[in-house]
Amino acid sequence: MKRNFLVIVSGPSGVGKGTVVKLLMNDKSLNLVYSISATTRKPRINEVDGKDYFFISKDKFLEMLKNDELLEHAEFVNNYYGTPRSYIEETLKQGKNVLLEIETNGAQQVMEKMKGKGLITIFLLPPSLYDLECRIKNRRTETLDVIKERLDKANKELQLKSLYDYNVINDTPENAAKQIANIIKSCMIK
Repeated sequence: MKRNFLVIVSGPSGVGKGTVVKLLMNDKSLNLVYSISATTRKPRINEVDGKDYFFISKDKFLEMLKNDELLEHAEFVNNYYGTPRSYIEETLKQGKNVLLEIETNGAQQVMEKMKGKGLITIFLLPPSLYDLECRIKNRRTETLDVIKERLDKANKELQLKSLYDYNVINDTPENAAKQIANIIKSCMIK
């Protein structure tokens, strides 16, 4: 019997989650839908409600939080972000797998709320800390202080890898995506 899953992909900043996720989303055999978060921030130019985010008021967000309608949530730069439980449940009922690319804090919240309920958790690792540092530095988008902050945070996040069902090393995005695709496929047919 084929099952549907909420697939969480986490990992430290700079590990290449976005690139790997794009490759996974292009693999039609995985039947993946990218999770859409709710946010209280205003839409940016070209962002579409219900596609990029569900744009809602702060009052609505706090009501959803109070009513346990979010699988996870966070506050960032005076705005709230969260994953609506109803969106995930409806998408799974439609026979799709849902991919949620998320930081470790949010992932832990989802793991707690979805214990034993069709969840696959994957932590994406760099080949080494040196590789991670090089990837972040090669972006050439951040100051040395920000790079140090990111690496300190990465070290803390790497200590959480044992909380995840699977650890996948991103030696190349193609290899990592292939490994994750195989994990998802093997879970779907169990």
